[in-house]
Amino acid sequence: MPDHRPPPTALLLPMILAIPDLLSPNTLAAARAKLEAASWVDGKASAGHQGARVKHNEQLPAEHPVALEIGNILLQAMSQNPLFMSAALPLHILPPMFNRYAGGQTFGTHVDGAIRTIPGSGHRIRTDLSCTFFFAEPEDYDGGELIIEDTYGSKSVKLPAGQLILYPSTSLHQVTPVTRGTRLCSFFWLQSMIRSDQQRSTLFDLDIAIQRFGKEMAAHPSVVQLTGIYHNLLRQWAEM
Repeated sequence: MPDHRPPPTALLLPMILAIPDLLSPNTLAAARAKLEAASWVDGKASAGHQGARVKHNEQLPAEHPVALEIGNILLQAMSQNPLFMSAALPLHILPPMFNRYAGGQTFGTHVDGAIRTIPGSGHRIRTDLSCTFFFAEPEDYDGGELIIEDTYGSKSVKLPAGQLILYPSTSLHQVTPVTRGTRLCSFFWLQSMIRSDQQRSTLFDLDIAIQRFGKEMAAHPSVVQLTGIYHNLLRQWAEM
């Protein structure tokens, strides 16, 4: 009997979406071991004026070999993940960075800068979406929740290792103090082909519906019609 319940959607705006199982368990474990053995520096180095006042964590330098290696692994995994690609519709992705929190470290309420420069290129991107990828399991540390504020209130995020949270860069957010263990994550930003959160969410909902409809009734002519509507909206709204 087909399941006719609607799939989870992003109708509540702005969209906050978890991407599960981005890395395999073996790849995740190897990456975490390399990160834990790396040399870290004060995280204030990459913060803006406002963020530096409330940022208390450690970071890998952007040019660190481990950061470059694992960042490339994450970029490749995202490019092959249908859910991520459908939700983000990325045009440019800033190379992933890495941070860790321990011993009460925290990052107070802040908003991400609107423009970031890709290291070594001089190319600037608009930050439409922010991403946090979790390397440590929730039970490995106390605190460290990512609190995202949006139109509908505050959402607390603390995902299992291997998962990524995707949310609008316009959101005020913070990381609560880590009082036990170590919170180990990657964070980065992307510029979407679709600037508008609302238009991007509409396309995501439509794409998910098309995929579900296509699985249940692949030969139905409406599948082609809806796919055409999706691509016509994408053609109308996309910035390249």
